[in-house]
Amino acid sequence: MGKDSAFLPFNRCNLPAGLLGSLSFQQHPVSLQLDGLEALHRSLFKHLHGLPDRAARAQRFMDYMTVHFCLEALEEAGLEAHKPRKRANANYLRVLRGWGFDSNGREGAVLKGWVESRFGLTVQYHQGNFEFDRCKGLYGTNALESQLDLVYTYCQYELALSYSLQSHLTLYRGVNALDEYRILKRDGKQALLLNNVSSFTHSRERADEFGDYIIEVRVPLVKVLAYYDLLPKLLRGEGEYLVIGGVYEVGIAA
Repeated sequence: MGKDSAFLPFNRCNLPAGLLGSLSFQQHPVSLQLDGLEALHRSLFKHLHGLPDRAARAQRFMDYMTVHFCLEALEEAGLEAHKPRKRANANYLRVLRGWGFDSNGREGAVLKGWVESRFGLTVQYHQGNFEFDRCKGLYGTNALESQLDLVYTYCQYELALSYSLQSHLTLYRGVNALDEYRILKRDGKQALLLNNVSSFTHSRERADEFGDYIIEVRVPLVKVLAYYDLLPKLLRGEGEYLVIGGVYEVGIAA
């Protein structure tokens, strides 16, 4: 399977998948914008601009999500009162927290499917039936992928405030084997095709707890989907970052 199979010919952002998933993009990133997001939710970010406190912004964001997606009034979103609520109650928080428990389960498939849809980067690895898990995860929910659109956009808003003078973060991932990765070149530093979304940490010591090899990557800020303290108790892992995939030049240490 060639590298081109990692990229779909269409997506829902301002750059084609082949470009945003390339080594050139890793080295020279530019802003990624999801189609129509800014115009649709302009009022949210206008309100966030007036809040200097990060905790207050996080609370405002969650309040907006609750109201906009009727998360506490599901009948207003079209759920019939007599029908079971189990999947309708699935929301962005449950998906992101569920990823921390099992990235190859239903919530993991929803998140991978969202990246595939929005950025055109195909799933490289999912233990089990990806399409089945994705459909099962989305069935009966209220605009779950649109909720994730806003999580990514809010994450980018916060990263721009916190790291206004830099374009990358150095992150680490511990793995037990490298055979699940497609190694594209070897010349001092290797290039790997990562899964379309993966967990990393900002702590090398933490990464060392998860495997015999440590993958070190300079990740463009624009390819961070969410991170551990973006919202209260969002991700299980200490210092965890969810990174959108593609081809990355990496360092690998045993």
